[in-house]
Amino acid sequence: MTRTILVAPTGHGVGLTTTCLGLVGALQQRGVDVGFFKPLAQPRAGDSVSDRSTALIRLTSTLRPPEPIPAGLVERRLSDNAVDALMEDVVAAAEPIIGAHDVVVVEGLVPGPGLVYAGRVNVALTKALDAEVLLVGAATDDPPEHLAEGMAIAARTFQGLERDRVVGAVVNRVADTGAEAIATLGARLAERDLRLVAAVPFRTELTWPRVRDIVAELGLKVLNDGESDRRVKDVIIGAQAVPGILPLLREGLLVIVPGDRHDVILSACLAAMNGVRLAGLLLTVGLEPDPRVWELCRPAAATGLPVLLAGTYSYETATMVHDFHPEVPGDDAERARLVMSTVAAALEPAWLSALPTPTHVPRLSPPAFRHRLTTMARRAARRIVLPEGAEPRTLRAAADCHALRIARCVLLAPPSEITVVAAGLGLNLPPDIEIIDPTQVDERYVAALVEARRHKGMTADIARDELSDPVMLGTMMLRLGEVDGLVAGAVHTTAATVRPALQLIGTAPTAELVSSIFFMCLPDEVVVYGDCAVNPDPSAVQLADIAVQSAASARMFGIEPRVALISFSTGTSGSGTDVEKVSEATRLVREREPDLIVDGPLQYDAAAIASIAAAKAPDSPVAGRATVFVFPDLNTGNTTYKAVQRSAEAVSIGPMLQGLAKPVNDLSRGALVDDILYTIALTAIQASDAVAAVETP
Repeated sequence: MTRTILVAPTGHGVGLTTTCLGLVGALQQRGVDVGFFKPLAQPRAGDSVSDRSTALIRLTSTLRPPEPIPAGLVERRLSDNAVDALMEDVVAAAEPIIGAHDVVVVEGLVPGPGLVYAGRVNVALTKALDAEVLLVGAATDDPPEHLAEGMAIAARTFQGLERDRVVGAVVNRVADTGAEAIATLGARLAERDLRLVAAVPFRTELTWPRVRDIVAELGLKVLNDGESDRRVKDVIIGAQAVPGILPLLREGLLVIVPGDRHDVILSACLAAMNGVRLAGLLLTVGLEPDPRVWELCRPAAATGLPVLLAGTYSYETATMVHDFHPEVPGDDAERARLVMSTVAAALEPAWLSALPTPTHVPRLSPPAFRHRLTTMARRAARRIVLPEGAEPRTLRAAADCHALRIARCVLLAPPSEITVVAAGLGLNLPPDIEIIDPTQVDERYVAALVEARRHKGMTADIARDELSDPVMLGTMMLRLGEVDGLVAGAVHTTAATVRPALQLIGTAPTAELVSSIFFMCLPDEVVVYGDCAVNPDPSAVQLADIAVQSAASARMFGIEPRVALISFSTGTSGSGTDVEKVSEATRLVREREPDLIVDGPLQYDAAAIASIAAAKAPDSPVAGRATVFVFPDLNTGNTTYKAVQRSAEAVSIGPMLQGLAKPVNDLSRGALVDDILYTIALTAIQASDAVAAVETP
């Protein structure tokens, strides 16, 4: 049975959409099959684009909710007193969504000027969808009693229904999140029969718009587009002379100054050229800089500094920027995900656990998998070395890892280089992040490398030369037990990352070879693909080892392994040496792991799709529900993973190397910051599992 939760506001600007985002994200993290529906569009002056809430859900999840009923049609229906007809339209649009999910989050309407009907429409939605109600309010400077009374008044709107529909209250933008303050707020709400299920902390970074958002909102002229995704964290008017303004120039600052204040303009540009990542330079009163000054500013513009022009006076312009609405734009994925995670983290776990019905069967959705990765990595508390320490994406990922407590990162790069890159990125590196200069090689590493590779003719001079490679140095640190794992590959090839590991770490005692897997985050579940990155043409014995390794890796991360060995043939429908190799590998896996659910050869569609499995392999224990797909060779595996990743817009996490005695993982050179972060988490978990295996008698 589906539970429908109407998220209803107690006033204007309380954070209704962000609460919906957080609730959807929190349920997905728990493996709940959750849907989202915005039945009625929120009227917005001059807004002709698609609904913002629906766009943000599509941006931050795999859900594809339909567009809401247009605001104009809603207003016409209500002016004709045709509420029942409007609700019929809502129910018709909601039926496919409610029938497909365990929990459906429905966003109500926000009251405001011209929206006197919002309250009664939310009540009508509650009745029509047989929904329960989650109230959303926002903290102010008033005492908690005032907020609680306001939310109680809103709750009374729903009290005329046949049963008590209000199941909880969320309070956003809470300044004091101390235990005593939260307890007081919860007590004041409880006195009015309302349960506080989330006190969401106020975080200034949730309000930072991008430069291009301000350009679009204020209709500014762009003199230099630069990096228009830079965040505006603060604003100043450049009224002081140069000595006074210089100490104020910092990362994320939007400098507003008349276009003829060439001294301030040049100061800001010099700061940008010296690595200060200003949000932008906004010139006012419609004056463009003198062409000669502009020519001097070109190197600053080349650093990515946005330069904008407004026709208004400086004070008027600053007021408009200050009054910029705090809503998250429908295309701002970074800010939307930060909002989602903040709200999700604040929601009461016990309340969330009670939302799915008793018949609900949890599944490992992509958000649930990513949440599990971060949770397991925190618990592991491992030390991971990053040989590409000054690479910008790696540096960001390392900072995020420390902020989320995913791992303790060790950066290999000259400290001065890291300082310059971090300043350019606007990063404040956490004080506990460790930096080691690989150009200052400790002699103990030289001696250890000579000892490890003496049989290959290694000498001290050759060792010093090889240790100048940060990947080799990081691998030696791993060999000596100074770190628990290594992640590289953002700028190095796979061979350059894996070769030192094979030389110094070697394979695990139970492994025939080193192989790889990808965790493929499909729309509804996470599955494992192996081997898609290392072995070009494994033998039957090696293919069996890859299958066993991949099943163990899947199990390690909470995925129940049902292993399909893929071929162009299902069963005996085809023949040839390639099919025979897969058949033999399947036999060997069954021999090695009698309790493992495995089958092959299977065609991909027979392994993945139940309806096709029923026709092609009706007696297979794997067909139609495989979670681990093992490909016969690298050509097939790599092509398939990239085709699925691009065509189905699936997120792939990996490759994760398996079979090494200690964890080393390779990145794609096109890896994003999140890819690196999750690879670090994978490595930390692998290290923890390896230690547990060694400690188990």
